[in-house]
Amino acid sequence: MIEIAVVDDDRMLLDGLRAWLSRQEQLRLLGTAATVAELLAGPARRAEVVLLDLMLRDGTVPETNVRRVRAAGSKVLIISTVADRARVVAAVAAGAAGYVTKNHALETLVEAVRTVAADGTAHSPELAFAWANDTSPTRPHLTPREREVLRDYASGLTLKATARRAGISVNTAKYYLDQVKEKYRRANRAAYTKTELAQRVHEDDLYY
Repeated sequence: MIEIAVVDDDRMLLDGLRAWLSRQEQLRLLGTAATVAELLAGPARRAEVVLLDLMLRDGTVPETNVRRVRAAGSKVLIISTVADRARVVAAVAAGAAGYVTKNHALETLVEAVRTVAADGTAHSPELAFAWANDTSPTRPHLTPREREVLRDYASGLTLKATARRAGISVNTAKYYLDQVKEKYRRANRAAYTKTELAQRVHEDDLYY
């Protein structure tokens, strides 16, 4: 049984998820919250996986939200309708284990939750597209094969079709995507000076 929580300020979505998740034998919904602060103040903070909306109405920074939830011991799966590539890239670099859009079938969401709970990365074409179109000066260097897999998967091909086109196994294709994620995490950590890190810690404390 995977215990999950949802942080989102869309009440219609939350009501729908509550109803749907109540019928899922492999998932147990501990609770929902409109903000990360609300989540961490309640019993749902013990969730193994937190579904976290990318852009909340309280104006909190997505990367900060991810770090706070991760610091509390939960894994994070970003869900959103917002096509903000830079914020998606930043949230995953900050420690989120994947990103899926809200227009996916709920079965896809369940599979993503299972993957995240098993310490994997919930790869999606949308996440690959965000990485493939990253133009930030701090983007990491990718190998030709990593770029090839990323580009094909971002184009809308299934992971199986992406692997077939590259002449590799699906597991190898996943490995390349995992490598891209790890490079972004390392680049994210290296991008901050000691002063910037201290300021970020200060900003995080302001939310508690």
